[in-house]
Amino acid sequence: MSHDVLEAIIILAQLLLLLAMSFSITRMLRGPRAQDRVLALDALYVNAMILLLTIGIRSDSLLYVEAGLIIGLLGFAGTVALAKFLMRGQVIE
Repeated sequence: MSHDVLEAIIILAQLLLLLAMSFSITRMLRGPRAQDRVLALDALYVNAMILLLTIGIRSDSLLYVEAGLIIGLLGFAGTVALAKFLMRGQVIE
């Protein structure tokens, strides 16, 4: 494949990731339950992480890969904390 085709595919993937992020933000704002909002937040951080990785591919920079790893770790910890809060009503026992 040529470089131009790969560049166009990456740009298309980034646009679709932005669309998915906008859907996640909409679900976070509209609800209707707290579980839906937590799931939307989980989808949002995964999409943000993948978007950063595609930006890193386009710019040939490892900084974006490291930022994506940090978003993944913090997002996972946040999802676990919110799920524990919804199940038990407290995060730290």
